[in-house]
Amino acid sequence: MKADKTERTAIDSLYRISSLVSDTEEPKEALTLILEEIINVLQPSSASISLISPDTHRLELEVSHGLAEDWNDLDLALGQGITGWCALHARSIIVPDVSQEPRYISVRSSVRSEMAVPMEDRGVVIGVVNIDSEQLNAFDEQSLKILTLLTNEASRVVSRIWLIQQLRAKAHQLESLINMGQGLVGELEQDEVLRGLAREGRQLMNCHSCALFLLTPDHKQLQLHSMAGPRGEIDAQVSFPIEESSFGAAIHRHKQVEVADLPFTVENDFIHLVQSEGLVSMLATPIVFNNKAIGLLNAYTTHQHRFNNDEKKVFATLAQLGAIAIQNARLYSRIFSSEDSLRQNEKLTTLGMLSAEIAHEIRNPLTVIKLLFESLDLQFAAGDDRQTDISVIGDKLNQLEEIVSRVLDFGRNRQGAHAHFDLNDLIEETLRLVRLKLHQSKIEIAYQPPLQALLVEVNKGQIQQVMLNLILNATQVMPTGGRIEISCVSDPAQAAFIIRDNGPGIPESIQPDIFESFLTHRPGGTGLGLSISKRILRDHHGDIELVESSSTGSTFRFWLPTH
Repeated sequence: MKADKTERTAIDSLYRISSLVSDTEEPKEALTLILEEIINVLQPSSASISLISPDTHRLELEVSHGLAEDWNDLDLALGQGITGWCALHARSIIVPDVSQEPRYISVRSSVRSEMAVPMEDRGVVIGVVNIDSEQLNAFDEQSLKILTLLTNEASRVVSRIWLIQQLRAKAHQLESLINMGQGLVGELEQDEVLRGLAREGRQLMNCHSCALFLLTPDHKQLQLHSMAGPRGEIDAQVSFPIEESSFGAAIHRHKQVEVADLPFTVENDFIHLVQSEGLVSMLATPIVFNNKAIGLLNAYTTHQHRFNNDEKKVFATLAQLGAIAIQNARLYSRIFSSEDSLRQNEKLTTLGMLSAEIAHEIRNPLTVIKLLFESLDLQFAAGDDRQTDISVIGDKLNQLEEIVSRVLDFGRNRQGAHAHFDLNDLIEETLRLVRLKLHQSKIEIAYQPPLQALLVEVNKGQIQQVMLNLILNATQVMPTGGRIEISCVSDPAQAAFIIRDNGPGIPESIQPDIFESFLTHRPGGTGLGLSISKRILRDHHGDIELVESSSTGSTFRFWLPTH
């Protein structure tokens, strides 16, 4: 009769354990409730659940009942004690008399018998459930059968909770990675890019600190440029030869290097930071651009930690984005440091050479970004603006590829692939792309779509480049905010795009030459945007003009043949 009652209680417990997947999201809470159910069914004098740590590969006590607090930090090597033997061999065990068992480790002097069952997930041991009794021969095969049933269900529940946590963490990481990438690539000051990478790396990896090293120009030393810690940026002047450090392998082989115990790895001048910050484990990830290592992005923990494959992949992705951001900032600096020379007699020649260099350096990492972006396989619910953003990002990556190819042939009047598009669709897509920038710049945009489709045969990327140039030019002349009006008109032969801003206008003295190369009235401007736009439109058998400009604003119009 007692056995029947125990079995009925076990069945009720099985149901309650299985429901924990929907009742709690915390593994610790689930394990506590599971242990309570096991105690309720089998009535042991003490019980515990231990899990194998992915970092140390030792059994660590997670929850217990009836054990002294001194034993709450108990951890065992696989094979050590009854619990360790159970985990190592993936076999259940009944010990009728612990005094006759040489493997027994005493945690309570009153314990007389013990039973342990391994927790398994897809054939891999993840922990052990252990129960004790103050009576000899307290457990039999029926007890083992019941504990095994409860343990198996507990294993499934804990594994599902872990999986849900991992999926949520991955989704959060991917979302964070996209936001980080957008912010980093848009930053043009190298020092801020480096500081941002360290900050974002620490946040993404949820680690104690993150450091960014760059190779010196002679490629012989690594120099610390930025390090983010729990109290903000860590100020340190550190450099050391790569050949005398474990970082050399990461630099030369373009492979991530993991160090489990940093205090035993002396990295010259860097060891004092390891000691002062209490750093224990490290993941060093090479920052590679155009198949050349330019530095390292390192994550550090203050406890021994084994970085899993997901952590390594997401950190490597951030390093790749960082490589693009760093090179983008460097190219930006180089372009504008060359401004004086570009204004000399050989302006166009110099520009062509620099443009080809930029395009050459961008092509390979752009390919990497596309592959990484495609591998993320981001999907959002229907109606979520982020799904539209994902489509726009994909289109813009393709557009960037076209731009790079076109720049390499700059001056040859190369024409890209043309197709039929609705001009309204091109405008609305372009406005979606810049909506955040317009919002941040306090720019109000007014656009009234035409009543009918305006079909044009164009290179989509090139025409959107013209639109973006006109919109961003208008934004830049209104630094404190303003209004941009966009409209379309058409006749049987052509369709026109009209944009008006309420900025300060263009000086009358330069209006006749506004479409000439290198002519600009804005500080920091290159004077190339409008000239390139005119070239693109003429290649499409269209053109662009300044309709009017005064102290109340400027109006531009460009037109294209309709089909």
